Amino acid sequence: MKNLILLGAALVLLPALTLQRGEAQGKDGLHRLMLNKLKNSQAILEGLALNDLDKISRSADELVQISRTAEWFVLKTPKYELHSDEFRRAANNIVRKAREKNLDGAALAYFDMTMVCLRCHQYVREVRDARAPVPPDRVPGTAVTARIQR
Repeated sequence: MKNLILLGAALVLLPALTLQRGEAQGKDGLHRLMLNKLKNSQAILEGLALNDLDKISRSADELVQISRTAEWFVLKTPKYELHSDEFRRAANNIVRKAREKNLDGAALAYFDMTMVCLRCHQYVREVRDARAPVPPDRVPGTAVTARIQR
């Protein structure tokens, strides 16, 4: 159980640490939302470690509310909507397990929510990378690329 909680903490912190400074400054609303999401995720972890079921329930419920704000919807794609729905389902499951006083169930639901977060962050990065302009030296067949390949 202790290893599961430590793994969950590492997985929750990873996406927040990968935000690029310039991107975060350009999107203050999204940055604040992600920090709030991180704060509540950490509070759930603390609640799990301390067997504080009320803290777990309150923090997970706050995550559900965060996921319904306008800033949350960074992409308008069916796959992103699916990730958001999975996140809300997992967070609601944490709330339910905490209210049932099922600490192990809440821990497993927390792990599930963390995995949903990681999959969604990966998807958003992939979409943003695909939409990013290709530097001229990376376009096949250009004079710059031909000189580099020689």
